[in-house]
Amino acid sequence: MVRELDVNRLRVLVEVAHAGSIAEAARTLAFTPSALSQQIAKLEAELGARLLERRPGGVVPTPVGAVLVEHGERVIGALRQARTAVDAALGAQPRHLALGSFATAAQTLVPMALAELKSRYPEAELSLVDIEPPDGYGLVTSGDLDVLITHRYPGVPPTSHPGLERRPLLDDPLRLVLPSGHQLAPRTPGIDLARLAEDTWISGALGIPNRVCLEHLARQAEFEPRVAYESADYHVILALVGAGLGIALVPETVLAGADRSRVAVRELRGPTPAREIAVVHRRRPTVLVRELTAFLRAAADAVSGGGARKEGGAGSGPARRPAGPGAG
Repeated sequence: MVRELDVNRLRVLVEVAHAGSIAEAARTLAFTPSALSQQIAKLEAELGARLLERRPGGVVPTPVGAVLVEHGERVIGALRQARTAVDAALGAQPRHLALGSFATAAQTLVPMALAELKSRYPEAELSLVDIEPPDGYGLVTSGDLDVLITHRYPGVPPTSHPGLERRPLLDDPLRLVLPSGHQLAPRTPGIDLARLAEDTWISGALGIPNRVCLEHLARQAEFEPRVAYESADYHVILALVGAGLGIALVPETVLAGADRSRVAVRELRGPTPAREIAVVHRRRPTVLVRELTAFLRAAADAVSGGGARKEGGAGSGPARRPAGPGAG
């Protein structure tokens, strides 16, 4: 006979996986770290398998643990949705909405959308947390987040997340950023990426979406980019380019704060690569989630000058009124 899993222990495992450490999860759940460790140990004993791997910086799920975390997120999310459905049947209006977003979208899209939502629902309790892609999907599945704003760069494979809807908001064109003294800095109609094969590049670390994108585009141009400086923060990347240390690909929505006296922004020749900015939420969204999604779409349309991605379509357009640079 298969013994049923304890939902509370499953919740502990999911929280630890999301937090990346037992101590952080303990603070969130208002338990002691030793109490959470005991719950994990009991769950491991019941299953006869290790679920977490201890590392110097915290813990990560083992392959078996990752499978259980994925199912646990769905179980916890279903329980939260059941409570929401019951509250709705009793006539209660949703009062809480948690939004996760990467930095650039948090600067460009989120303020306008949250302000509109707060104006329409002044009693709603809204929250925002920083989430760098590709993270965050599991938090939506479990119900820790109601809405996630994420992105996908060219060359980054799509992932499947059962039970979630991912709706495009905006195509964010990638621009070539050069030091002002670069030989290709004088304005030209378009620069062939292959001409930059010998340049020094500045990008994210291995596996980071913008680095994956750079390597993907460089392979198409038949060269291997030489990345000498790594940073996840576009403030840093633009500063390094401005200092003449290398070149970079940067989304247009982060270029308004660039010092144009120190850098030159150019388009690539051929089809313009762009990262897709999208909103993610659970199926059967609440009223607040539907309203916020509509406000985010309006904000994306304003940022892109009317060229935001339309639901069910693939239209795109350049972001003509970008925000300042930042991570993500």
